[in-house]
Amino acid sequence: MSESDVSAIITEVEAQEAELVLPTFTNDDAWRLGSLLVELAVERDLPVTIDIRKGTQQVFHAARPGTTPDNDSWIKRKVRVVYRFGASSYLVGLRAKAKGTDFNADHGLLFQEYSAHGGAFPVRVAGVGIVGVVTVSGLAQQDDHALAVEALRELAEAPPRV
Repeated sequence: MSESDVSAIITEVEAQEAELVLPTFTNDDAWRLGSLLVELAVERDLPVTIDIRKGTQQVFHAARPGTTPDNDSWIKRKVRVVYRFGASSYLVGLRAKAKGTDFNADHGLLFQEYSAHGGAFPVRVAGVGIVGVVTVSGLAQQDDHALAVEALRELAEAPPRV
C-alpha cells in the first residue's frame, strides 16, 4: 500500500469517526447493533466474533462458526487501543504505518495487550464522547472495520425508537 493510499484511508476513517456519533447509546441500542452485525454475518456467511461494550461492561457478544477463542483475544487487544487512544484500532494502526513506525514499539506496549489492527470502532454519543466500543474479529482488518462501520451507520440512520 502506497503512502498516498494510507493517507487517503486515514482521511476516510477520520470522516467515518466524525460522522458516526449517536444521540444516545443504551443497552438496547447495543443489542440492536449486535443483532445487525450478526444478521450481516449470517447473510454473508462470515466467520466473525462480535463484541460490544459500554464502558468496561460487555453488553453483547456472539461468535459465528469458524471463529476460535483467539478472536476474543484480538477483541480485547483492539478494544484497549480504542479506549487508550480515543480512535478506532484501524485508524491508530494506519497512523503508525503512515509514520513508518511499529505501533507497539513506538508506544512501549506489548502486542499481547494492544493491537492496532482494524475492527474496533469507538461508539460516540453527541456531547459525551466515547461511551463504548463495537468490535468485529475474524476477517482481514479492513473488512472487520468496514463491517463494524456498516452496522453502526445503519443503527445511526434508523428512526428513533419510542
